[in-house]
Amino acid sequence: MEFEIKNTKVYGLDFALKASGNPMRTVLDRSETNEKDLIRGIKLGSTRNGEGHDNFLKGILVQMDVMAPLYWWKQAQRYHWFDYISSQSTMHCLLKFDISNQCVSDTNKKILEIVEEIKKEYFLIPEENKEEKVKKWRELVASTPCGFILGASMTTNYQQLKTMYRQRKYHKLEEWHKFCKWCETLPHFIELTGVDKF
Repeated sequence: MEFEIKNTKVYGLDFALKASGNPMRTVLDRSETNEKDLIRGIKLGSTRNGEGHDNFLKGILVQMDVMAPLYWWKQAQRYHWFDYISSQSTMHCLLKFDISNQCVSDTNKKILEIVEEIKKEYFLIPEENKEEKVKKWRELVASTPCGFILGASMTTNYQQLKTMYRQRKYHKLEEWHKFCKWCETLPHFIELTGVDKF
């Protein structure tokens, strides 16, 4: 199993583009989006992070399913507007997962053998020996490798993706490169964020 983003949905593109002109209006405009709105959106959205001109990008919402190894999730969690809708749970499902097939291919095979052995040992403990089962389960959780992939349904927006893209485009992890390539497939993402300018 490897890193994957699927089931992507983008909402609010036209609404946000029209809203990008609100600072210069005395009456809010909800007419159909036109070329002028897109040009203004590109100009404002491609400004540097933190200037505030790109705030309208928050209105372009993105939802997706991400399958990623634990080491990637640890880094992704630092982003405040990259929110979990719901995720797979090691608490509920670790014993049900085929752990060896749920890890990235770079995961050390010896470690996987050890983890699979711990899992087998868990199932050999009689149900009435609850204390021993809990102890073995904790050992399994603590020994699960960082290459273990969990899926989550996420929600974010173009402004946050702009930050993530700029900070992670040249990262050592290939998963971030795939993430940035995925960002580039979103409607008007490159033009509206100016990420191609650096």
